[in-house]
Amino acid sequence: MPAQKTILRALAGETLPTPPIWMMRQAGRYLPEYRATREEAGDFLSLCYNSDLATEVTLQPIRRYGFDAAILFADILLLPQALGADLWFVTGEGPRLSTITDRAGLDKLKPVAEIHETLNPVYQTVRNLAGALPKETTLIGFAGAPWTVATYMIAGRGTPDQGPAHALKAENKEVFEGIIERLTEGTIEYLSAQIEAGAEVIKLFDSWAGSLKGDDFENYAVAPAKRIISELKARHPGIPIIAFPREAGDNYRGFHAKTGADCVAVDDSVSAQWAAENVQKDGCVQGNLKSSHMVTGGEALVRETRAIVDAFAKGPHIFNLGHGITPDANPDNVQLMIDTVRGG
Repeated sequence: MPAQKTILRALAGETLPTPPIWMMRQAGRYLPEYRATREEAGDFLSLCYNSDLATEVTLQPIRRYGFDAAILFADILLLPQALGADLWFVTGEGPRLSTITDRAGLDKLKPVAEIHETLNPVYQTVRNLAGALPKETTLIGFAGAPWTVATYMIAGRGTPDQGPAHALKAENKEVFEGIIERLTEGTIEYLSAQIEAGAEVIKLFDSWAGSLKGDDFENYAVAPAKRIISELKARHPGIPIIAFPREAGDNYRGFHAKTGADCVAVDDSVSAQWAAENVQKDGCVQGNLKSSHMVTGGEALVRETRAIVDAFAKGPHIFNLGHGITPDANPDNVQLMIDTVRGG
């Protein structure tokens, strides 16, 4: 029965003797089988939009490690592409987007109702996975949060401090908030379609939330997340949602209550003990081993993994990294982490 899936039990508030485990970017370049499939696809975007190959790479870490959840293989920038932005990837450097910095650029975006034509292959991947995953494995769908996606749309690429987005927010708030609004509406429709296709859990990635301070955090991290979560739960009663306002620091406090999220994922810039005391009291927490341990391994990995499990042992917890696994990680260290979580 779906209710017996460990991730769903943790998201429902149950404290389990062994926390369920999955890993951000678990389908990725650290795995030789992923690299082979990506080469077959030709390039990253072709892999995202090839439902059969995207299904395959999503299943690879499940076959290899038996994680308790699979997360849909896609990218947070597929939504702006579906809205009409140009998107391409530069090898070794990452994504590039056509920029939106004025009203004319905003007006060129497509209506939200038209996103599905581009995103239908993603929904097919979800349907494939819903039928292919082991019965005990939870299927997670996801999207980027509006602020984080907006930073790429405004700058045309990732930036160290999200400076272009902050500048547009200061200089032309109407256009900035128009972008946030379009992304909020688009994210609701995108995630709703993923749920209809078979996603059992949704995760909202706000990777650059930490650069929002004061009222900006409330207005552009909290408020859009609350609206997205509220609308998804109205349309799909009981759907569990994980929110990840990365590097939110003290703003992790109260994020469950402010947004309606069932679980708050925390990065490794806060300690597990702090998160247990300040965040887990409000509900399930996900996290938060440093990704670097997947590279270095050894006794430090084992010690820190055990410390995190122990810190969160008195409440609902999903074990994960504090950020995505990196391409230079050793697959053997992933197995060591899993064995440590499950074996004590």
